[in-house]
Amino acid sequence: MADVPKADLTVKVTGHTWNWSYEYPDNGDISYDSYVVADKDLKPGQLRLLTVDKWMEVPVGATVRVQITSSDVIHSWSVPSFGVKTDAVPGRLNETWFKVEQPGTYYGECSQLCGNGHGFMPIVVKAVSKADFDLWVAAVKANPDSAFPPQAEANAATGTQLAAAPAN
Repeated sequence: MADVPKADLTVKVTGHTWNWSYEYPDNGDISYDSYVVADKDLKPGQLRLLTVDKWMEVPVGATVRVQITSSDVIHSWSVPSFGVKTDAVPGRLNETWFKVEQPGTYYGECSQLCGNGHGFMPIVVKAVSKADFDLWVAAVKANPDSAFPPQAEANAATGTQLAAAPAN
């Protein structure tokens, strides 16, 4: 895990009190914040405490380097389906990687007791074809809010994966 292979994509993840920020430096400096969807705002089919307003999107088959840090306290970016759990430490840039072989929506959450909002830091990774990823990148650049339809609609389009074999 410590030896990151040549990456096809780099995503920088920053933990905050209590949300995640994502940056795609390889794709024109795309950046956005991801927040849990409150119970009162959930739509039918959306998962409580696992649905976010903006997810991390990656292409299937790509080696994804994830650089992880924190702006405040120690968090932990964990997606069990990928066999990935890396601490987000203020002032330190940690690194891990994964490769998703099947399209779908994969879930994780902060696995560090980082404060009273700890249970409200879900992680959603949507793996799509390279062509769909390129369309998503273009959509985020054009209008970030339109690139993130409600998660239940996105899940219906790609299928939902709650578990998969670790890639590494």
